[in-house]
Amino acid sequence: MNTVRDAGVVVTGAGGGIGAALARRFAAEGARVVVNDLDAAKAAAVAAEIGATAVPGDASEILPAAREALGGVIDVYCANAGVAATGGPEADEDRWAASWDVNVMAHVRASRELLPAWLERGSGRFVATVSAAGLLTMVGSAPYSVSKHAAYAFAEWLSLTYRHRGIAVHAICPQGVRTDMLRGTGAAGDLLLTPTAIEPERVVDALFEGMAADRFLILPHPEVADYYTARAADPDRWLDGMNHLQRKLEQAPDPDRA
Repeated sequence: MNTVRDAGVVVTGAGGGIGAALARRFAAEGARVVVNDLDAAKAAAVAAEIGATAVPGDASEILPAAREALGGVIDVYCANAGVAATGGPEADEDRWAASWDVNVMAHVRASRELLPAWLERGSGRFVATVSAAGLLTMVGSAPYSVSKHAAYAFAEWLSLTYRHRGIAVHAICPQGVRTDMLRGTGAAGDLLLTPTAIEPERVVDALFEGMAADRFLILPHPEVADYYTARAADPDRWLDGMNHLQRKLEQAPDPDRA
Protein backbone atom coordinates (compact mmCIF):
# COMPACT_ATOMS: atom_id res chain seq x y z
CA MET A 1 0.00 0.00 0.00
CA ASN A 2 1.57 3.25 -1.16
CA THR A 3 -1.16 5.74 -0.23
CA VAL A 4 -4.48 6.09 1.58
CA ARG A 5 -5.36 9.33 -0.20
CA ASP A 6 -9.11 9.45 -0.88
CA ALA A 7 -9.62 6.09 0.87
CA GLY A 8 -12.74 5.72 3.00
CA VAL A 9 -11.57 4.92 6.54
CA VAL A 10 -13.56 4.05 9.67
CA VAL A 11 -11.87 4.22 13.09
CA THR A 12 -13.79 2.95 16.11
CA GLY A 13 -13.01 4.09 19.63
CA ALA A 14 -11.51 7.24 18.12
CA GLY A 15 -12.53 9.75 20.77
CA GLY A 16 -9.04 9.59 22.29
CA GLY A 17 -5.86 7.55 22.62
CA ILE A 18 -4.78 5.28 19.79
CA GLY A 19 -8.07 5.72 17.94
CA ALA A 20 -7.79 9.51 17.80
CA ALA A 21 -4.16 9.21 16.69
CA LEU A 22 -5.21 6.81 13.92
CA ALA A 23 -7.96 9.16 12.75
CA ARG A 24 -5.60 12.15 12.72
CA ARG A 25 -2.94 10.29 10.74
CA PHE A 26 -5.33 8.90 8.13
CA ALA A 27 -6.85 12.35 7.66
CA ALA A 28 -3.39 13.93 7.38
CA GLU A 29 -2.56 11.38 4.67
CA GLY A 30 -5.59 12.47 2.66
CA ALA A 31 -8.12 9.81 3.62
CA ARG A 32 -11.82 10.49 4.18
CA VAL A 33 -12.36 9.48 7.78
CA VAL A 34 -15.32 8.47 9.93
CA VAL A 35 -14.63 8.97 13.64
CA ASN A 36 -16.59 6.62 15.89
CA ASP A 37 -16.82 6.60 19.67
CA LEU A 38 -19.47 5.77 22.25
CA ASP A 39 -18.94 9.28 23.58
CA ALA A 40 -20.61 11.48 20.98
CA ALA A 41 -18.94 14.67 22.21
CA LYS A 42 -15.45 13.16 21.96
CA ALA A 43 -16.15 11.78 18.48
CA ALA A 44 -17.45 15.17 17.34
CA ALA A 45 -14.42 16.98 18.76
CA VAL A 46 -11.90 14.76 16.96
CA ALA A 47 -13.91 14.88 13.73
CA ALA A 48 -14.12 18.69 13.83
CA GLU A 49 -10.37 18.92 14.45
CA ILE A 50 -9.44 16.87 11.38
CA GLY A 51 -12.29 17.66 8.99
CA ALA A 52 -13.86 14.22 9.31
CA THR A 53 -17.36 12.89 9.95
CA ALA A 54 -18.44 11.78 13.42
CA VAL A 55 -20.62 8.66 13.64
CA PRO A 56 -21.02 7.99 17.38
CA GLY A 57 -22.48 4.87 18.92
CA ASP A 58 -21.79 1.19 19.49
CA ALA A 59 -19.01 0.10 17.12
CA SER A 60 -21.02 -3.00 16.21
CA GLU A 61 -23.93 -0.94 14.88
CA ILE A 62 -22.47 2.02 13.00
CA LEU A 63 -21.28 0.50 9.72
CA PRO A 64 -24.37 1.37 7.63
CA ALA A 65 -24.17 5.01 8.71
CA ALA A 66 -20.39 5.06 8.26
CA ARG A 67 -20.68 3.61 4.77
CA GLU A 68 -23.25 6.23 3.83
CA ALA A 69 -21.02 9.01 5.18
CA LEU A 70 -18.19 7.75 2.98
CA GLY A 71 -20.24 7.61 -0.19
CA GLY A 72 -20.94 3.91 -0.03
CA VAL A 73 -17.38 2.56 0.13
CA ILE A 74 -15.24 1.61 3.14
CA ASP A 75 -11.64 0.84 2.17
CA VAL A 76 -10.03 0.59 5.61
CA TYR A 77 -11.70 -0.44 8.86
CA CYS A 78 -9.82 0.10 12.13
CA ALA A 79 -11.33 -2.08 14.86
CA ASN A 80 -9.84 -0.06 17.68
CA ALA A 81 -12.57 0.21 20.33
CA GLY A 82 -11.73 -1.86 23.39
CA VAL A 83 -12.30 -2.34 27.11
CA ALA A 84 -9.80 -3.43 29.77
CA ALA A 85 -11.56 -5.22 32.62
CA THR A 86 -9.41 -6.38 35.53
CA GLY A 87 -9.82 -9.42 37.75
CA GLY A 88 -9.86 -13.17 37.27
CA PRO A 89 -12.62 -15.81 37.32
CA GLU A 90 -14.23 -13.82 40.13
CA ALA A 91 -14.85 -10.85 37.81
CA ASP A 92 -18.60 -10.53 37.32
CA GLU A 93 -20.42 -11.79 34.27
CA ASP A 94 -20.97 -8.29 32.93
CA ARG A 95 -17.22 -7.61 32.78
CA TRP A 96 -16.57 -10.87 30.97
CA ALA A 97 -19.46 -10.27 28.58
CA ALA A 98 -18.37 -6.70 27.80
CA SER A 99 -14.79 -7.82 27.17
CA TRP A 100 -15.92 -10.50 24.76
CA ASP A 101 -18.46 -8.28 23.03
CA VAL A 102 -16.25 -5.22 22.48
CA ASN A 103 -12.83 -6.83 22.10
CA VAL A 104 -13.88 -9.78 19.92
CA MET A 105 -17.45 -9.83 18.63
CA ALA A 106 -17.34 -6.24 17.39
CA HIS A 107 -14.53 -7.38 15.07
CA VAL A 108 -16.55 -10.39 13.94
CA ARG A 109 -19.64 -8.28 13.26
CA ALA A 110 -17.64 -5.68 11.33
CA SER A 111 -16.02 -8.32 9.13
CA ARG A 112 -19.42 -9.88 8.47
CA GLU A 113 -20.62 -6.51 7.13
CA LEU A 114 -17.44 -5.63 5.23
CA LEU A 115 -16.32 -8.85 3.60
CA PRO A 116 -19.01 -9.30 0.93
CA ALA A 117 -18.18 -5.98 -0.78
CA TRP A 118 -14.43 -6.36 -0.22
CA LEU A 119 -14.37 -9.85 -1.70
CA GLU A 120 -16.48 -8.77 -4.66
CA ARG A 121 -14.06 -5.99 -5.59
CA GLY A 122 -10.90 -7.82 -4.45
CA SER A 123 -9.60 -5.30 -1.91
CA GLY A 124 -10.09 -4.15 1.66
CA ARG A 125 -8.01 -3.54 4.77
CA PHE A 126 -8.93 -4.64 8.31
CA VAL A 127 -6.82 -3.18 11.14
CA ALA A 128 -7.32 -4.74 14.59
CA THR A 129 -5.93 -2.97 17.64
CA VAL A 130 -5.15 -6.05 19.72
CA SER A 131 -2.41 -5.66 22.38
CA ALA A 132 0.73 -7.49 23.39
CA ALA A 133 -1.65 -9.21 25.83
CA GLY A 134 -3.07 -11.01 22.81
CA LEU A 135 0.33 -12.58 22.14
CA LEU A 136 1.46 -12.95 25.74
CA THR A 137 -0.93 -12.20 28.62
CA MET A 138 -1.64 -9.51 31.20
CA VAL A 139 -1.29 -10.29 34.88
CA GLY A 140 -4.26 -9.17 36.94
CA SER A 141 -6.66 -9.08 34.00
CA ALA A 142 -8.12 -12.36 32.81
CA PRO A 143 -11.05 -10.90 30.79
CA TYR A 144 -8.69 -8.61 28.90
CA SER A 145 -6.06 -11.28 28.29
CA VAL A 146 -8.52 -13.92 27.14
CA SER A 147 -10.48 -11.60 24.85
CA LYS A 148 -7.32 -10.12 23.32
CA HIS A 149 -6.00 -13.62 22.60
CA ALA A 150 -9.27 -14.22 20.76
CA ALA A 151 -9.04 -10.91 18.90
CA TYR A 152 -5.56 -11.84 17.69
CA ALA A 153 -6.73 -15.31 16.67
CA PHE A 154 -9.62 -13.84 14.69
CA ALA A 155 -7.37 -11.36 12.87
CA GLU A 156 -4.95 -14.19 12.09
CA TRP A 157 -7.82 -16.30 10.74
CA LEU A 158 -9.04 -13.45 8.53
CA SER A 159 -5.56 -13.00 7.10
CA LEU A 160 -4.87 -16.64 6.31
CA THR A 161 -8.34 -17.11 4.84
CA TYR A 162 -8.62 -14.07 2.59
CA ARG A 163 -5.17 -12.68 1.78
CA HIS A 164 -5.13 -14.34 -1.64
CA ARG A 165 -8.39 -12.51 -2.41
CA GLY A 166 -7.00 -9.03 -1.81
CA ILE A 167 -7.89 -8.59 1.87
CA ALA A 168 -5.08 -7.14 3.98
CA VAL A 169 -5.23 -7.65 7.75
CA HIS A 170 -3.02 -6.07 10.41
CA ALA A 171 -2.91 -6.89 14.14
CA ILE A 172 -1.42 -4.08 16.23
CA CYS A 173 0.08 -5.47 19.45
CA PRO A 174 1.64 -2.74 21.60
CA GLN A 175 2.52 -2.99 25.26
CA GLY A 176 1.87 0.14 27.32
CA VAL A 177 0.54 3.18 25.48
CA ARG A 178 -0.10 6.47 27.27
CA THR A 179 -3.88 6.48 27.13
CA ASP A 180 -6.81 6.57 29.55
CA MET A 181 -6.97 2.77 29.25
CA LEU A 182 -3.42 2.44 30.59
CA ARG A 183 -4.25 4.72 33.49
CA GLY A 184 -7.16 2.42 34.34
CA THR A 185 -5.06 -0.75 34.65
CA GLY A 186 -4.01 0.03 38.24
CA ALA A 187 -1.04 -1.63 39.92
CA ALA A 188 -0.47 -4.12 37.09
CA GLY A 189 -0.13 -1.30 34.59
CA ASP A 190 2.15 0.67 36.87
CA LEU A 191 4.40 -2.35 37.38
CA LEU A 192 4.53 -3.77 33.85
CA LEU A 193 3.47 -1.21 31.29
CA THR A 194 4.10 2.35 32.41
CA PRO A 195 7.94 2.18 32.47
CA THR A 196 8.11 1.50 28.70
CA ALA A 197 4.86 3.20 27.66
CA ILE A 198 4.86 5.07 24.35
CA GLU A 199 2.69 7.78 22.86
CA PRO A 200 -0.24 6.77 20.63
CA GLU A 201 1.44 8.42 17.65
CA ARG A 202 4.25 5.87 17.79
CA VAL A 203 1.70 3.08 17.50
CA VAL A 204 0.32 4.74 14.37
CA ASP A 205 3.82 5.16 12.93
CA ALA A 206 4.38 1.42 13.37
CA LEU A 207 1.08 0.65 11.64
CA PHE A 208 1.86 2.81 8.62
CA GLU A 209 5.30 1.20 8.32
CA GLY A 210 3.64 -2.21 8.52
CA MET A 211 1.01 -1.31 5.92
CA ALA A 212 3.73 -0.12 3.55
CA ALA A 213 5.48 -3.49 3.99
CA ASP A 214 2.18 -5.42 3.86
CA ARG A 215 3.01 -6.95 7.26
CA PHE A 216 0.36 -8.67 9.39
CA LEU A 217 1.88 -8.36 12.87
CA ILE A 218 2.56 -4.78 13.98
CA LEU A 219 4.84 -4.49 17.03
CA PRO A 220 5.27 -0.88 18.22
CA HIS A 221 7.42 -2.38 21.03
CA PRO A 222 9.89 -4.55 19.03
CA GLU A 223 10.95 -6.45 22.15
CA VAL A 224 7.54 -8.18 22.17
CA ALA A 225 8.83 -10.39 19.35
CA ASP A 226 11.51 -11.77 21.68
CA TYR A 227 8.98 -12.36 24.46
CA TYR A 228 6.67 -14.14 22.02
CA THR A 229 9.51 -16.33 20.78
CA ALA A 230 10.56 -17.19 24.34
CA ARG A 231 6.97 -18.07 25.25
CA ALA A 232 6.72 -20.52 22.36
CA ALA A 233 10.17 -22.02 22.83
CA ASP A 234 9.88 -22.77 26.56
CA PRO A 235 6.34 -22.26 27.93
CA ASP A 236 7.17 -23.37 31.47
CA ARG A 237 10.12 -21.02 31.80
CA TRP A 238 8.00 -18.20 30.45
CA LEU A 239 5.15 -19.03 32.86
CA ASP A 240 7.63 -19.08 35.75
CA GLY A 241 8.75 -15.59 34.74
CA MET A 242 5.19 -14.31 34.51
CA ASN A 243 4.38 -15.90 37.86
CA HIS A 244 7.31 -13.96 39.31
CA LEU A 245 5.65 -10.77 38.06
CA GLN A 246 2.36 -11.93 39.56
CA ARG A 247 4.03 -12.32 42.95
CA LYS A 248 5.55 -8.84 42.64
CA LEU A 249 2.09 -7.51 41.89
CA GLU A 250 0.66 -9.20 44.98
CA GLN A 251 3.41 -7.66 47.11
CA ALA A 252 2.95 -4.14 45.71
CA PRO A 253 1.32 -1.60 48.02
CA ASP A 254 -2.40 -1.15 47.51
CA PRO A 255 -2.92 2.56 46.72
CA ASP A 256 -6.52 2.32 47.94
CA ARG A 257 -5.21 1.48 51.43
CA ALA A 258 -2.59 4.22 51.52
